[in-house]
Amino acid sequence: MPPPLFHIERDKLTKNLMNYVLNLAWNLMKLIKAPMYKRVMPNGEIQKLIITEETAKIRPYAVAAVLRNIKFTKDRYDSFIELQEKLHQNICRKRALVAIGTHDLDALSGPFTYTAKKPSDIKFKPLNKTKEYTACELMNIYKTDNHLKHYLHIIENKPLYPVIYDSNGVVLSMPPVINGNHSKITVNTRNIFIECTGTDFTKAKIVLDIIVTTFSEYCENQFTVEAAEVVFPNGKLHTFPELAYRKEMVRADLINKKVGIRETPENLAKLLTRMCLKSEVIGDGNQIEIEIPPTRADIIHACDIIEDAAIAYGYNNIQMTLPKTYTIANQFPLNKLTELLRHDMAAAGFTEALTFALCSQEDIADKLGLHISATKAVLISNPKTAEFQVARTTLLPGLLKTIAANRKMPLPLKLFEISDIVIQDSSRDVGARNYRHLCAVYYNKNPGFEIIHGLLDRIMQLLDVPPGEKKGGYVIRASEGPAFFPGRCAEIFARGQSIGKLGVLHPDVITKFELTMPCSCVEINIEPFL
Repeated sequence: MPPPLFHIERDKLTKNLMNYVLNLAWNLMKLIKAPMYKRVMPNGEIQKLIITEETAKIRPYAVAAVLRNIKFTKDRYDSFIELQEKLHQNICRKRALVAIGTHDLDALSGPFTYTAKKPSDIKFKPLNKTKEYTACELMNIYKTDNHLKHYLHIIENKPLYPVIYDSNGVVLSMPPVINGNHSKITVNTRNIFIECTGTDFTKAKIVLDIIVTTFSEYCENQFTVEAAEVVFPNGKLHTFPELAYRKEMVRADLINKKVGIRETPENLAKLLTRMCLKSEVIGDGNQIEIEIPPTRADIIHACDIIEDAAIAYGYNNIQMTLPKTYTIANQFPLNKLTELLRHDMAAAGFTEALTFALCSQEDIADKLGLHISATKAVLISNPKTAEFQVARTTLLPGLLKTIAANRKMPLPLKLFEISDIVIQDSSRDVGARNYRHLCAVYYNKNPGFEIIHGLLDRIMQLLDVPPGEKKGGYVIRASEGPAFFPGRCAEIFARGQSIGKLGVLHPDVITKFELTMPCSCVEINIEPFL
């Protein structure tokens, strides 16, 4: 039955409206030029941040800048704080690489000193507190703070803590934990001193550039940032922010080839310009010169420029074509067989388990009545725990441990797993080989051998393997195994080769896995059926 007409009309209207909005935004981008960010020197004395030698072993780098005559609204202020938090979480790696401090410059007096002191020697009023605390006291207080406790580990075990003072001894911040309350910024703040301290100099410069370029729009002189000087311990002076523009060259035919389009160099230059990457065609008419602004620290290679060209062109506008190379994918046959068997095992009433590929030597040897040398197991050279000493050679221990962890569940417990086991194989270049095994376990007050036997018959039926030795069929023959009860074990043969065993587990095995009920199982290799 077709959908109601008004639903069709509503969806069509929504789509048309979205297209209209996108086209409008795109046309606006044609008209609006990307801003040019400038670093300007102050009319009076330049603000200085002096770094002392004590910071070398903690957070050796610092950069700074000033946003002068900024006009905040509630939304702008909230956005300013949120941007700092977003930067702290991603590029700053939760303040481990860089920590940002923003301060009301009118409440401070330069020059500023970035140094490191003993925790007991640092005392100030932290943000949103009315009482002074030492750094030691603050670390104890913030251990229960849901926001700040995640950053304490960065400095808490250091003999010295980083701290920034103004010329009057007022603490601006104790990076990367907390700012001082004295220089707290508000909606009414007009001049902002920004400092970024960290262990990665490049990241610190990028973070500073992002903040000042983003909010210089709200300064009285738009897109201008007042410079600040940083004096390093070796006496060298550096002026920040850098706001560096650079130029890259990309061939138009390379962009067309990588994106899969056919556009003229002039059109490609227009597309990139709309992405705030000012571009023009130069040279032989196939070269495009792109100006990378300080807002785009993410562009480090030609492929990043090509990606922007693809975004501007519109991924949906790129014509889909089959590649010249035959690359039509197909599911790996073994995985396809595994997926089909999983569905039918679940339909047979068994629950799938996913156990660890590594286990202890005891699980695959001692508990199953074998010596470790007889298992041909691959040993882990430096195991971190006793639970992960070897790669499993059978799926059975994992299922038995799963049952042991779920003994309170209603009986019977019927579990299965289809996954890889690993056996030593000297003929392989890596010295080992994977086999895809299927294992099923029935745990109840009675052994349930007939249920496991019936499951095997169902599996063979699904694999189109008839019973009997003729025509590539399967048979089971009486056998013995240290893990099975005497006289209750059978070996499974299919297409002329042994593929596994089924039977009732020995009481000793059940006891060693902390189980109390009888248990029967089947484990076979499914690779011969591909």
